Amino acid sequence: MTIERETRRRGRALGWIAAALGIALIATAGIAGVRWWSDRDWPVLAGERLREFPAVDRTGLDETQARIVDVLRQEFQAQNSGTKYSEGVDEPWCADFVSWVMREAGRSLANPNSGAWRIPGVYTLEEYYRAEGRFEAWDSGYRPRVGDVVMYTDASPFNQHTNIVIGSDAGTIITVGGNEFGKITIHEYRPDTVSGLVGYGKI
Repeated sequence: MTIERETRRRGRALGWIAAALGIALIATAGIAGVRWWSDRDWPVLAGERLREFPAVDRTGLDETQARIVDVLRQEFQAQNSGTKYSEGVDEPWCADFVSWVMREAGRSLANPNSGAWRIPGVYTLEEYYRAEGRFEAWDSGYRPRVGDVVMYTDASPFNQHTNIVIGSDAGTIITVGGNEFGKITIHEYRPDTVSGLVGYGKI
C-alpha cells in the first residue's frame, strides 16, 4: 500500500511538472512570436527605416524640443496602439499621434474647429500651422528643426500623413511617425527625393 501511494504521489508530481513545462513552452513561443512580429522587415516608406531610436544631438535644443525627443523615444519603445493617442477613437492616427506628443511635451496644438488639443486630420493640422504663421513649404529653403511637424499629401510614399522631425543634417531628415504600418516607426530620407511633401509646421 505504501508503494502504491508513493507511485501515485510521484505520478501526480510528474504530471504537475509536465503541465508547468507545457505552459512555459507556450509562453516562450508566444514571446518569440511577439518578438518576430516586432522585428519583421517592415517595408521602407522613404529612404531608410531605422530599427533603433537614434542618438539625437541635443546641442542647441530648447526645453520643449528635448521633451519632444524624450516623448518620442518613450512611445517608439512602447509601441502602443493608436487608440491611446486618439482618445479611444478607432481611426487613422498619425495626426492624433503628433497632437498627443506635442501635448505631452508642453507644446499643445489647438484644433481650429474645436479648440481641443487633438487635431485628427492632416489638412486641419496644416490649417492650424498656417493660421499660426508657423508653416513653411518644403521648397522654401527652410531647414527643418527637431520638433518640426512634416505634412504629406496622398501622393507621397507615406500617403496623406504627418510625422515629427528628430534630426536634420546635410539635406537629410529623420522622422518619427505614428500609424506607419500601424506602428510607430523612424525614417531617414532626403525631402527633395520624396514626392507629395507639403511642408513643415515649425516648433
